[in-house]
Amino acid sequence: MELSYWEYKTWLSNIDFTIIGSGIVGLSCAYTLKERFPKSKILVLEKGALPQGASTKNAGFACFGSISELLSDLKTHAEEQVFDLVKQRWEGIQVLRSLLGDTTIDFQQEGGHELFLKKDMALFEDCRENITHLNKLLKPIFGADPFRKSKNIFGFENINENYITHSFEGQLDTGKMMGALLQKCLEKGIYVLNGIAVEAIEDLESKVVLKTSNFEFETKKVCIATNGFASQFLKTENVKPARAQVLITKPIKDLKIKGTFHFDEGYYYFRNIDNRILFGGGRNLDFTTEQTDRFGQTEIVQNELEKLLKTVILPRQQVEIDRRWSGIMGVGPQKTPIVKQLSNNIYCGVRLGGMGIALGSLLGKELAELTY
Repeated sequence: MELSYWEYKTWLSNIDFTIIGSGIVGLSCAYTLKERFPKSKILVLEKGALPQGASTKNAGFACFGSISELLSDLKTHAEEQVFDLVKQRWEGIQVLRSLLGDTTIDFQQEGGHELFLKKDMALFEDCRENITHLNKLLKPIFGADPFRKSKNIFGFENINENYITHSFEGQLDTGKMMGALLQKCLEKGIYVLNGIAVEAIEDLESKVVLKTSNFEFETKKVCIATNGFASQFLKTENVKPARAQVLITKPIKDLKIKGTFHFDEGYYYFRNIDNRILFGGGRNLDFTTEQTDRFGQTEIVQNELEKLLKTVILPRQQVEIDRRWSGIMGVGPQKTPIVKQLSNNIYCGVRLGGMGIALGSLLGKELAELTY
């Protein structure tokens, strides 16, 4: 790509911070840096036309972990680790709400409900028996008991007659959130370039050289915020891509369902939005195929989503699918995010474990603070 004097001078010279990835983490990092260093020149690079990965492709859940998901985590994490994870998610949502405002992002705290299919009665009993234990563990975070048993008031079928509800979970409009976050950055004078794929990063101690598919330039510091695509740059860190497939219905007349819902240890999730049902998940049907950074849908997952939509969520209703898509998350053997310095001038904030909305703003802030 041939660069004019004006192009190079305006966008690619005298750069203090370059952030790779314009998702929640990347933009939050850029905004925090600009607040701390108002005179700095900050450049955000995004390989997609819109933020790739999961930031604009998620379900819009402000969630902190369903009860079965947290019990599963306790098998591989210490109680203190699980407490810290939930605390980070709760604090991250507060950072996001404070920065953008509830009205702007259409934040609604309708509660999050875990359903239990009839085949999962043993799981329900295990969760029910552990409500008191988890409430005691997590009450210091929320200021009240988060979990309670509640009735199946929305008429779902083929499930246990009770849900286990997380009173503090909410939902938001992902598009409004990302649009507002981007606008905040642009108003601060942060440069954002789309369609620029970074191919190589070289730390030369006094500066960093970035090679892209279009041009090469220098910057003082680099922050990597590519989450599910992080393995390209982080060869020694354990971050694997995980695809999440999603569908949304056409508008449904007199839709009564409100809130966020999970089942099967969080592998399936759905919510109401604009008189529609957004439904995603099924990664556990084929972990091998879904460990990919390629967008797309598979027959096995889409067929199961449609089946569950018609037999559990909206039984005996005529439902039409309006749109299908997928997002790429960053996961690993541990759910603890990775925020660390990689070399003299290179830093990363990745592995959000499917909790990008809850963790993204806090992680971006922590990533920025690591650089100074």
